[in-house]
Amino acid sequence: MKLYILFSFLLLAGKKLQLKFGPLCSGNSSNRKRGCDTKYGCGNYGASRTHGSHEGLDIVCADGATVYAPFDVKLNGKAAPYKQNNAINDGINLSGEGLCFKLFYVKPDSYSGALKKGQKIGTLLPMQNVYPGITSHVHVQMCDKSDPTKYF
Repeated sequence: MKLYILFSFLLLAGKKLQLKFGPLCSGNSSNRKRGCDTKYGCGNYGASRTHGSHEGLDIVCADGATVYAPFDVKLNGKAAPYKQNNAINDGINLSGEGLCFKLFYVKPDSYSGALKKGQKIGTLLPMQNVYPGITSHVHVQMCDKSDPTKYF
């Protein structure tokens, strides 16, 4: 019996390590990561920023693209990336598969409820209006600010 419980625990732990986000954006089914822009820096976790380091991972997504649930998720309210308002200051807190994370630069259809994998969360906001020439993207940030890269 003890061996069965240990085996079950290891199997569940292994599944969590294998968790990968499903496609986040229409037009980017492979969740291609944003590279570096001359004017705006890089999209990888830990990239240098004016005030510290980048606390998330940027996934390429065109302005106006549909943003999808990467797995079954619960919508847990608004997540605004900036203190001052601008055209892209919106996002959503989500949880699912044992993870807590935020998606920034997204106008969600709703801030509460639940969605199944692949259902529409909302629409990517117009990044080009705020950062002309940047590679438009959805910013994925874990609630504990840990590195989300392993999930992609």
